[in-house]
Amino acid sequence: MPRTAEVKRKTGETDISIFVDLDGKGENEIDTGIGFFDHMLTALSKHSGIDIRISCKGDLEVDAHHSVEDTGIALGEAVKTALGDKIGIRRYGSARIPMDEALGEAVIDISARPFIVYNCSFKGDMMGAMDTQLVEEFMRSFAYNAGITLHIGCPYGTNDHHKAEAMFKALARALREATEIDPRFEGQVISTKGSL
Repeated sequence: MPRTAEVKRKTGETDISIFVDLDGKGENEIDTGIGFFDHMLTALSKHSGIDIRISCKGDLEVDAHHSVEDTGIALGEAVKTALGDKIGIRRYGSARIPMDEALGEAVIDISARPFIVYNCSFKGDMMGAMDTQLVEEFMRSFAYNAGITLHIGCPYGTNDHHKAEAMFKALARALREATEIDPRFEGQVISTKGSL
C-alpha cells in the first residue's frame, strides 16, 4: 500500500496544499513565499527521503507566523494520514546532525501522544523573512498534528542559520528512521497495547 497523503487547509489567513510520500526519494516542490522556510522544508524532505509538495499562500503582509504555523499543522496531518495504522514502522528515531559549529538533535516517538520539548535559543530575531521564534512554532504544530513526541534542540552553536538547519536535518533523519518499515515487525505494531 502506498504511504501517501494529500491535505488541503484553507482559513482566513492561509491557503495550503500538501502532498507527502513517506517512501519517496526526497523529491520536493515547496513554495510558501518565505525563502528561508522553503530552504528548511527542502532540507527536511531531502534528508528524510520523504517526497513533499507544498503550496502555501498566506497573509505575509502581516508576517510569516500564520504561514509557518499552518504549514506545520497541515504537514503534520499529512504525515499522520500517510502513516495509516502504523503497522510495521520502527516507531522511534533519533539523529544528531552537525552544521559547522552547531549541533542539531532530534528524538521522536510516533506514539499518538503529541508532545514537544524544544531547546534552542537564537541570537537574532530574523533569518531572512522568517522570525527565529517560528522555528519552535513550526516544530510544535508539526509534532502535535503528526501525533508524535518530539524532543528537539541545538545545545550549542553561534550561527542562527546553522542552528535552525541542523535541527531541521536532525528532524528529517529521525523521521526517516521512525517511519521506515522494520521487517522484523512485519504485520505488528510496536506497542504492548497493540495499537498506536
